[in-house]
Amino acid sequence: MTPVNKGAIAAAFGRAARSYSNHAELQMQSAGLLLARLGERHAANVLDAGCGPGTLSHYWREQGSHVTALDLSAPMLAEAQRQQAAHQYVLADIEALPFENAQFDLAWSNLAVQWCDDLHQALNELSRVVRPGGAVAFTTLAAGSLPELNQAWQAVDAHPHANRFLPAQHLADTVQMLGGRGGIVPITLDFTDAQSAMRSLKGIGATHLHAGRQRAPLTRSQLQRVQLAWPQREGKCPLTYHLFWGIIERD
Repeated sequence: MTPVNKGAIAAAFGRAARSYSNHAELQMQSAGLLLARLGERHAANVLDAGCGPGTLSHYWREQGSHVTALDLSAPMLAEAQRQQAAHQYVLADIEALPFENAQFDLAWSNLAVQWCDDLHQALNELSRVVRPGGAVAFTTLAAGSLPELNQAWQAVDAHPHANRFLPAQHLADTVQMLGGRGGIVPITLDFTDAQSAMRSLKGIGATHLHAGRQRAPLTRSQLQRVQLAWPQREGKCPLTYHLFWGIIERD
């Protein structure tokens, strides 16, 4: 797999810092699903790894937890701080957490580890900073996500226009190796047209490709071709995600 350009990812999410919450339906559905799998749990100290603008940091803070918000993007972290989402704010990489061992009761990461170079390293780091009796809870995207986007873009060119995510079996094997459990849940969001669907990706900063190719703006003709080629569902343009959730309990 192509090495991840962390600087480019941070920049893409930084540009989306102020708009992110307006386009975060997937993130909210993902967080709700993960909370349901996690069950009732009080965590005195929570790490929100890949906090974005701090929506879930704020949630954990309201639950009475002491929250450390961490992100690779300085503008995202600044937005979380502007929202007073957490108690501490740390600019850092999930694959190299700047914390001592066993600092948190819960390491929470909602739709962030897909931007890491090495999933096993990221989960090892999250596990390392969790105390015995605590847990790592995360979501990510699996291979097969965004099929409608890929199909529609074939009407324009042969280049990749969506990232290639890890296969579900690889994700499940990695979590099982670390003593955890997980599963796949499909989530489909409907949009009025193809442009709205693509705008939702831009609005959350998810337009950066792992391959690093910069996308030129669409011409009107290209946009029309994408719209015509986009698979329709009851008059809407769907975007389907294969969401993987994982929970690793620390002994």
